[in-house]
Amino acid sequence: MKVGINTKLPIWYHPIYTDGIHPEARFPRERYVSLINRLINSSVSGKFVFNEPAKATRDQLIIGHDQRYVDDFLAGKLTEKETKRIGLTPWTEDIIPRTLHLMGGAIAALDHVIEYSGIAGNMAGGTHHAHYDFGSGYCIFNDLAVCALMALEQYNLQRVVILDFDVHQGDGTATILQNVERALTISLHCQTNFPFRKAVSDHDIVLPAGADDRDYLEKVAHCINIAKQFNPDLILYQAGVDGLSTDSLGKLDVSRGGMDKRNKMVFDMIVDHTIPTVVFMGGGYSKPISHTIDAFCDLFTAAADANIRFTSVLDE
Repeated sequence: MKVGINTKLPIWYHPIYTDGIHPEARFPRERYVSLINRLINSSVSGKFVFNEPAKATRDQLIIGHDQRYVDDFLAGKLTEKETKRIGLTPWTEDIIPRTLHLMGGAIAALDHVIEYSGIAGNMAGGTHHAHYDFGSGYCIFNDLAVCALMALEQYNLQRVVILDFDVHQGDGTATILQNVERALTISLHCQTNFPFRKAVSDHDIVLPAGADDRDYLEKVAHCINIAKQFNPDLILYQAGVDGLSTDSLGKLDVSRGGMDKRNKMVFDMIVDHTIPTVVFMGGGYSKPISHTIDAFCDLFTAAADANIRFTSVLDE
């Protein structure tokens, strides 16, 4: 492992993250391009290095997914029922390369923190509703599960934590990794939200609808303590911001400040224990979408600041 190479936060992004979703899809595709434009034109732009991801390969996808499902998707042969369950419809011809680049961004960020330590991010993803042999809830393949299995099986890490703070349970991640003892799944989510048939994570920490900053941050602290006790070699942080009070799908009452505090609590733990970490965007569906963009800007800014501190610790 090389350390101290660069204090700037590496982020993977591709224009197809936006362009690969049909303009008429019931999904706020503009959040990706809006976010990168905001970061590039902000006063903190110098804290980031933006990279364009390659496509994930079939061999990488089948680490966490059924070969039949992968092959049918790549060949454009999923049934209408299967595509409807995923959403993002109507699909464009770019849905396949979009998905491969999105997965490639997660894998590239993983490769980076394995080689250099520190923190890295993908400006998309956190596709935790994708299961072993089907997609669901805007998720086609599960980047969290694939990265966890790659870390354990190919990089020979001993323990990985998936810290999922999206407002929706990480059901796909839980089912794919349910028999993987060296991967710990922690999901903090709203009990009365999608998916309505919950899976079983290693730790499911639930919030009632309407939970505010105080309730939320208390549970966040509990999740962080669980993660620390597992003594992980890697954290995969699903940092969805759909718990915001402005979110159309969230059902919680968390402020922007509360969400920012959450991220800083996570990154403080990561820096204090020098745990390599990949950041995944997760959900965010505020109306107007600018509230989501604000929160994601806060996320990546906090990650960049933490990466500077992380690197300085390694260089001591």
